[in-house]
Amino acid sequence: MFTLQHTATWVITALATAGVIFRPWKVPEAIWAVVGAVALVLLGCLPLTVALGAVARGTDVYLFLAGMMLLAELARGEGLFESLAALAVRLANGSASRLFLLVYGIGTVVTVFMSNDATAVVLTPAVYAVAKKAGAKPLPYLFACALVANAASFVLPISNPANLVVFGSQPPPLLGWLRQFALPSVLSIVTTFAVLRWIFRAPLGGVVEAGGPTVSLSRTGKVTAWGIVGVAGVLLVASSLHLQLGLPALLATAGVAAVVCLLKQQWPWSVLGHVSWSVLLLVAGLFVLVQGIESTGVTAELARLLHSAAASSPSQAAMGAGLLVAVACNLVNNLPAGLLAGAVLSAAAATPLAQGAVMIGIDLGPNLSVAGSLATMLWLIAIRREGEDVGAWQFLKIGAIAMPTALIPALAALFI
Repeated sequence: MFTLQHTATWVITALATAGVIFRPWKVPEAIWAVVGAVALVLLGCLPLTVALGAVARGTDVYLFLAGMMLLAELARGEGLFESLAALAVRLANGSASRLFLLVYGIGTVVTVFMSNDATAVVLTPAVYAVAKKAGAKPLPYLFACALVANAASFVLPISNPANLVVFGSQPPPLLGWLRQFALPSVLSIVTTFAVLRWIFRAPLGGVVEAGGPTVSLSRTGKVTAWGIVGVAGVLLVASSLHLQLGLPALLATAGVAAVVCLLKQQWPWSVLGHVSWSVLLLVAGLFVLVQGIESTGVTAELARLLHSAAASSPSQAAMGAGLLVAVACNLVNNLPAGLLAGAVLSAAAATPLAQGAVMIGIDLGPNLSVAGSLATMLWLIAIRREGEDVGAWQFLKIGAIAMPTALIPALAALFI
């Protein structure tokens, strides 16, 4: 039965989500999420113990995000991404099209092994700076960072925090993951590249300055680069052992940070102070908002519908679920949408096929709009700091082509 409390929950959640997306009066996204979560508790829509339980459910995600943000900040401080971007300019040899391919390739590698948030937070400013120095129009290269951050985010479990949210404490073993998502990932990455290359065919048909700046890595920069390789290895081992990834990510990154700080003879505060810790508050607030939505009974109803559809046609149910969550995550962001989807999948005892389709929808769907994923929102913040901006409508015009063009083949590949 739908009650007044249920109505209040939906209204508060909608207002808080709108605040996160549009940032009225330039109030930070985290504040809107936290205020919405607190309002649910104060107005009696959600008991305090339940809200705290929702916050606790995100512990592994917080640890993973903290580790990845710290690693990204280390890489930024040591100029690692500037070095990669400058190398791309030299290899492009004056070709705007080749530079775009190289930037997209670097973004793919960073997303796969460091998470899509690292691509958004650290690679994006480096790409902007190098594009400006090369005399290229930044927008195509910035969109390459934004869209590949989602298109390549289900190659590995570690590529996207949303993957941890959907599967919770039971992610598939690494080999099983690769068998299920390898082909869909390739199709997603290649198709997204092709769409962006076509959309920006005019600016990418020109030339850029050949050569470009040379950026040499310091000793600690090289240590950081090898540290990133080590962290990726730790996460791959943890994933293959069917372990949660948050704590290994944070511990491994803390080890790299400690070595770098010792070599530079500096306190860690200089690194920690540049990490956007408010992101963790944003995620915690979103988890509470989703818990509020779950309390209205929507999870049980969606689970019933999914179970009924799967009984009639498993393949159609899986495809429909993937398409549905792909759109839904643009309304509430893919982290809370993934949390809700994970609860529905568990309640419906969903098949691996349905789980895979939902996973692809959660990861790739956000390429439709700026509100779709945390990575895209972080990307938008990053380019605003550089003096650029992309409006919601401008992003949507590109996303409306790029997202479904990549999503449908990726979902179809699950049935092969």
